[in-house]
Amino acid sequence: MVVFVHGSGSSRHSPRNRHVASVLNDAGLGTLLFDLLTPEEELDRANVFDIGLLAGRLAGVTRWLRAQPRAAQLIIGGHDEVVLDLNRRAQAELRCENDLAVVPGATHLFEEPGTLDAAAGLARDWFISHLPHGPALAG
Repeated sequence: MVVFVHGSGSSRHSPRNRHVASVLNDAGLGTLLFDLLTPEEELDRANVFDIGLLAGRLAGVTRWLRAQPRAAQLIIGGHDEVVLDLNRRAQAELRCENDLAVVPGATHLFEEPGTLDAAAGLARDWFISHLPHGPALAG
């Protein structure tokens, strides 16, 4: 099961997120698209940076799935310099197997031709090689 978590500016309804989930589903991976904040909560910018709130919600969905994270892959657009720096810092803090993959020429939303498919392919390949194979559930 691959869990997509969304803070703000995106959601489980995003066509981009649903496209990536579809690529993963086609490869036999289950997906759960999960919004960490309600639309009302997103209006308060302090919630976007409330690590305790966001982490608590992620922990809750993780408990709900009864899964323990053993691996992580960070996928960032090469032209998304601020987020690339943040993800490099996050990667340094991870204590599990991980990889940071950069999609050349991509900005934050992977809107450039071919970049969303490249990101989806990287995610698919990572999860196929790191998750046990079993029945897929789409969420």
